[in-house]
Parts: sequence; C-alpha cells; structure tokens
Amino acid sequence: MKTHLNLATTDLATSINFYSVLLDAKPKRVLADYALFVTDEPALELALDLTESVEATTDAHYGICMESVEEVDRAIARLQSAGFAVSIEREQTCCYANQTKGWAVDPSDRRWEVYTVHGEAAERDGADTTCCTA
Repeated sequence: MKTHLNLATTDLATSINFYSVLLDAKPKRVLADYALFVTDEPALELALDLTESVEATTDAHYGICMESVEEVDRAIARLQSAGFAVSIEREQTCCYANQTKGWAVDPSDRRWEVYTVHGEAAERDGADTTCCTA
C-alpha cells in the first residue's frame, strides 16, 4: 500500500529538484507539466502538476517519519548540501512526543519535516520550540 499525494507547483524543475533531495529518489516519469515520484521508503506516489499559481497554506504541513536519528541526519545533510535551508530541532517536545527533526520548505512554500520520535510526552509543546505550528 502506498499513499498518493498530488501537489501543484509553479516551477516544476525546481520542485523536481527539491523532492528528489527530500525523498532521495528520482522521478519515475517527467513530462512538460507533470512529474511522478514512486518510492518504497516512504511508501509514496507523489505527483507534481505544473500550474499558473499556488496558494501557500499556513494551516498544514507535511512530514516523513524516519526510523532513526541517523536517517533524519542523512536527510538533513542531503537538503543542506543541495542548498535548501533546514531548521533543526533535537530532542524537542512537539505534539505529545519527544522528537528530532529537520524542517525544509518546498518551492511552493509547503513546510516539510523529516523526523523521528524518541518517545511519548505528557505535554503538547516544549517551552523552547515552535513545534509544528510555526
């Protein structure tokens, strides 16, 4: 089973670059106005559609849960090496869990996190993190 996600973009080439780095994969199919990524880890079909405009949302974000801090660190390193700004949170409480994560923004201003959960927490947010709402 795979999750399918279809996202609009105004810059297909830049979006292909971002998602190639984020997913550590090349697209399976690329056309003038469309790209398709199919990955096993995470189990995802990601379609990108070229459009004239995209409205960024502030009420949502996307994430990829990883098995270990080492996997998160590798994803952060890939993003940084490709020139993407990454905000890093280590051992922070967010959404009732202690997590390590890296945040990056795609070319259409969608916020993505790569993260791993260390354990459950009794509180929603830590005092020194903006958690997933910033």
